[in-house]
Amino acid sequence: MAKLSRILVPVEFSPRCQGAVQYAEALARQFQSEIVLLHVISPPMAYFGSFDSVSWYTSEDFARELAEARKIDLDSFSCEAEGCAVRRLVLHGDPAQTIVETAASERADLIVMPTHGYGPFRRFLLGSVTAKVLHDAACPVWTGPHMERAPDPSAIVLRRILCALDLGPHARAVMCWAARFAAEVGANLDLLHAIPATTTRLGPMYFDPEWRMMLTSQARDRMNFLKHDMGVQAEAFVDSGEVATVVRDTALQRQADLIVIGRGSAAHAHSRLPTHSYAIAREAPCPVVST
Repeated sequence: MAKLSRILVPVEFSPRCQGAVQYAEALARQFQSEIVLLHVISPPMAYFGSFDSVSWYTSEDFARELAEARKIDLDSFSCEAEGCAVRRLVLHGDPAQTIVETAASERADLIVMPTHGYGPFRRFLLGSVTAKVLHDAACPVWTGPHMERAPDPSAIVLRRILCALDLGPHARAVMCWAARFAAEVGANLDLLHAIPATTTRLGPMYFDPEWRMMLTSQARDRMNFLKHDMGVQAEAFVDSGEVATVVRDTALQRQADLIVIGRGSAAHAHSRLPTHSYAIAREAPCPVVST
């Protein structure tokens, strides 16, 4: 069973964060989890333009007053997971690093936070805090670009989960997490492998069609082996193209409520978060769990 005993939700008091809390509430009710709301206060100098501007006002005074104000804001931030404990923390430090360290010290099983793309470039951006948390956190991270549109927690139902696999060494762990989570919430599970466009064509020139057919056949064989070996019941799909686009389009076609992807097997490794993962998180039509 996928265990979510404690869910960490970083909060910076935006509509996106309120949406993240709503997803956390829905999950907490399902798993009887504790929710930890975390607000991180950046170092005082981040709020001033120069040292001269704080010469008359100590950083300790400012930090204390700011912490008191943020604690009041966090205490009033709506989070009502019926039957589940909710704790609120206000800490000082670098936001991404503090989130990762708090997740570790609190033994969080999941971090829920939004992406932070803005304006016409939204689909090309992933906020630096979210990107670093995705790269460094040891536990799964639930994120997505549309959390401000999150429905009421009582209306959040996960009926279909799409697990996108790269079929590398971490594929078994990703499939296992997705299968257990799907079983726990009563959702149908689909598996997808997207063959990168660069392996089937070079610019406008496509490789021999038999090459693509061979790659597709190998991917299907590998997914079928993993399904049989792990006893996972799921429909498997293989497609080629830009990976994030294939995942997005398949999620739309299958009406997925959640996408599960992998991030590698070793925290803090240089290749912890595969390149395609950023694009998937940016472009997904539904929340994404990176595990």
